[in-house]
Amino acid sequence: MSKLWGGRFTKQTDQLVEEYTASITFDKELAEEDIQGSLAHVTMLGHCGILPPEDVERIKDGLLKVRERIRRGEHEFLVSDEDIHMSVEKALIEEIGPVGGKLHTGRSRNDQVATDMHLYLRKRVVEFVDLLSKLQTALIGQARANLDTILPGYTHLQRAQPILFAHHLMAYVSMFGRDIERLQDSYKRIDTLPLGAGALAGTTFAIDRLFTARELNFGRVYENSLDAVSDRDFIVEFLAGASLIMAHLSRLSEELILWSSTEFQFVELDDAFCTGSSIMPQKKNPDVPELVRGKTGRVYGNLIGLLTVLKSLPLAYNKDMQEDKEGMFDTVKTLQGALQLFAPMIETMKVRTDRMRRAVDQDFSNATDIADFLAAKGLPFRQAHEVIGKTVLYCIQNGKFLLDLTLEEFKQFSPLFDDTIYQVLQPESVVNARNVYGGTATPQVAAAIGRAEAELARTAAWVAEYAEKSR
Repeated sequence: MSKLWGGRFTKQTDQLVEEYTASITFDKELAEEDIQGSLAHVTMLGHCGILPPEDVERIKDGLLKVRERIRRGEHEFLVSDEDIHMSVEKALIEEIGPVGGKLHTGRSRNDQVATDMHLYLRKRVVEFVDLLSKLQTALIGQARANLDTILPGYTHLQRAQPILFAHHLMAYVSMFGRDIERLQDSYKRIDTLPLGAGALAGTTFAIDRLFTARELNFGRVYENSLDAVSDRDFIVEFLAGASLIMAHLSRLSEELILWSSTEFQFVELDDAFCTGSSIMPQKKNPDVPELVRGKTGRVYGNLIGLLTVLKSLPLAYNKDMQEDKEGMFDTVKTLQGALQLFAPMIETMKVRTDRMRRAVDQDFSNATDIADFLAAKGLPFRQAHEVIGKTVLYCIQNGKFLLDLTLEEFKQFSPLFDDTIYQVLQPESVVNARNVYGGTATPQVAAAIGRAEAELARTAAWVAEYAEKSR
C-alpha cells in the first residue's frame, strides 16, 4: 500500500529520510491510546451524523480486531508506516477495506498524537501517585517501628543534634507528599482534550468535541485549536515533577548508601536489593540506591531536552515535536523502576538501633541543649554559646564526652551548672525537649505519623477515583 498521504508526491521517500523521520520505533508505545482515541472519535462521527451507523460499526469492530492483534504481538510495526497512527490506520484498512479510510474524517495526526499523549500521561500520573503512596506507606511503617530510635541529625554532614530516626524518615514522607500533590495538580492540565483541533485551525465538519471528551472522560477541551496541537506544557510539567521525585529518591539513596557503609552501619539493606563483587567476596553493594542516584541525571536530561525543543517553535505543529516522546517514555520507565523497587527495599531494611545509639552517645550533638540550659538560667545565649564551645574543646583535649564530665568540671566553665545538667544531656531528653509542631519529640512525630496515615487514605481514594476515570 502506498503512503496514506502520497497523492501530492511524484516519487517515493528516500529510504534514509524514511528511517530518520519515522517515529514508529518508539511511538508504538501509544498503540492502546491511539485506538482508544479512534474509537471515541468514530463514535462521535456517528453521533453527529457525519458517518452512517454501518460505517461506524465496521470501523469500531475493525479497530477492536487490530487492538487484539497488537496485544497478541501479531502486528508488525514497519518503519514505512512512519508512526503509530498510520500503522493502525493501515491495519484497519487491510482489515475492513476502504471504509477504514473514513476514520480520519475531521481530524489530523496533529490533534491525534496530542490526544494519545494526554491519554497516556493521564494513566501514568495516577500510577505514580499510587506508587509514591506505597513508598510513603513503607517509610511510615519503619517510622512507627522506630519511634524510640535516636540517631544523630546532621548539617554539613557533621553531627548536629539528636533526632528520632522516625522523624528523619517522615521528612521523606513529606517530600513525597509534595510530589503527589504536584502530580495531582498536573492531572488537571493533562485532563484536557485536544482532539477536534484538526491540523491547527479546527475542521469544516460539524463535530462535537464535548461529546468526544465525555467518551474519553476528559474534564475539558482546549479552547484554542492552535494551542491544542502545539501545547506540550503538560509533558514538561510531568517531566519537571518526575525530576523532583528523582531528586528526592536520590537524596534518600545517598543516605541509604552512607548508612549501610561500614563507617556508619546504621542500616542493612536486604540481600534481595544488593549485589556482590566479582573479586571481593566480603562485599555487599547497595546497587539499587546507587543506580537510582545515577539515573536521576537522565530524567533531568529529558526535561532539559524537551524545554530546548520547545523554546523557539512557531505555532502550530512542527516536526521537532516528534522529539517529545522518547524522553517522556524513558522518564516513565526510569521512574517506574525506581518506585517499584524502593518501597519493598525500605520495608525490608534492617535498622541497627544499637549503632545509632552508640553514635549519639559518642558525640557532642547534645551541646546546644547545654547552651539552652544556661540561657534559661539567665545567661545571654551568645555567652552561653561561648561557654559550651570551651567545654567541648576541653572534652576533645581530654578524650571525654559531655556526659563524662564531673559537676566540678562543668562548674569551671560556669557556676550556673547543677546536677540537673545530666538529665538535660540524655539523648531522650534532648529529643523530647523539642516538643513543638513539626519537631522531633516523640509525641510530635507520633502525631505526624497519624496525619500522614490520614493523608494516605485520601490519596488512596483519589487513586481509586481517577484510575477509573483514566482507563
